[in-house]
Amino acid sequence: MFKKINSILIIIIGCLIAGFGTSCFLLPNKLSSGGFSGISTILYYFYNINMSTSILIMNIPLIAIGYYKLGKGFVFRTILGIFLYSLFIDLFTQVKPFTEDRFLASIYGGILIGIGLALVFRTSTSTGGSDLIAYIVQSYNRNIRIGKFLVTLDAIIIILNLIFFKEIEIGLYSFISIFLISKMTDIIFEGINFSKMIYIISDKYEEIENKIIKESDKGLTSIYAKGGYKKNDKMIVMCVTKRNYIMKIKSLAHEIDRDAFIIITDVREVYGLGFKEEK
Repeated sequence: MFKKINSILIIIIGCLIAGFGTSCFLLPNKLSSGGFSGISTILYYFYNINMSTSILIMNIPLIAIGYYKLGKGFVFRTILGIFLYSLFIDLFTQVKPFTEDRFLASIYGGILIGIGLALVFRTSTSTGGSDLIAYIVQSYNRNIRIGKFLVTLDAIIIILNLIFFKEIEIGLYSFISIFLISKMTDIIFEGINFSKMIYIISDKYEEIENKIIKESDKGLTSIYAKGGYKKNDKMIVMCVTKRNYIMKIKSLAHEIDRDAFIIITDVREVYGLGFKEEK
């Protein structure tokens, strides 16, 4: 029960932030955040149709399809998300725009909407529009690359904004807001403290292991491998660590073997001892 209440509170807060960013920054400056919001912006200015009303109407057929393809629980949460997002957009249109500078509007609007939508997405909920389309499309064909699909859809909507408003700046600033929405969503989901993975391939792997354990107090794993060229057996030392430790581990490995083959890559999420605990 507590988990459900907590999820509903997060959805409310997320929709409030996203609605605020839409109504107080993007909408008054004719900027698009992609998806149904972008179409609604056109309808608002050219046909005097309330933005919240058009968002609700456009989502009705998607909700009907989603009910059969995505399950009752997801659809009911999504209905709540769509309703709240539309409600807060409506409420905040009564507030005076915070800026008429489109550059500032694209930045602050994008950041706020990204934070709001990320909070909603963390509860496995959608605010409808292109995100709900993506869920439905993927339920039919999981091989479709959703990221590319959404980018294409947003690009089409921005082009429509350009055609209707006939201002190149609107498209350029809208791309900034969409980029920031995407980035803020990633940050909220993954956090800003990305970890790093370092692979060390060396014939002196045992010495390197001992030095890393002793001087950096970091855990590591040894992996058996076979060289692709000489076909000889190799050992790979693998270590996951925070970004600020990566140079130290690299230096420790090079102290033992200057010719060690080292690969460093980003790690988005790590669960376990010393990192995030699975909830």
